[in-house]
Amino acid sequence: MSSFLKESGYVLESGYLCNMTEINETTPISKAECSGSLRNVIDALYVLNGKWKLPIVLSLVHAPKRFNEIMKDVEGISPKILAQELKHLEQNELVVRKVFATTPVSIIYEASPYSNTLQDVLKTLSEWGAGHRRKITGH
Repeated sequence: MSSFLKESGYVLESGYLCNMTEINETTPISKAECSGSLRNVIDALYVLNGKWKLPIVLSLVHAPKRFNEIMKDVEGISPKILAQELKHLEQNELVVRKVFATTPVSIIYEASPYSNTLQDVLKTLSEWGAGHRRKITGH
């Protein structure tokens, strides 16, 4: 088990995952399925962690953009953090960086076809977030 998992208590706090049952079934998830599911969630969170990655991807889903256009879309992000996050997203194949040999050099970022695999995740996360906000704020 990684030191992150031990230190964060993630496994203990997420223990409910191992007690869940498949939708419309009464059979509990096996220990192997639980371990695989937990590993999958950790992998996904590792790639999408932080407060900036998903807003950056969402900014690029509608149209390719230059660095400064992304800065305007994602309010509050610093140039240094944006550069780091774009690099991570490119390494994980969620963003494509295109360099054009113009004077000066033009660089355009766009959402990759692979980023489309996040569509259902983002929809579900948005629905959960709206429900959570209503629960917490009463609105």
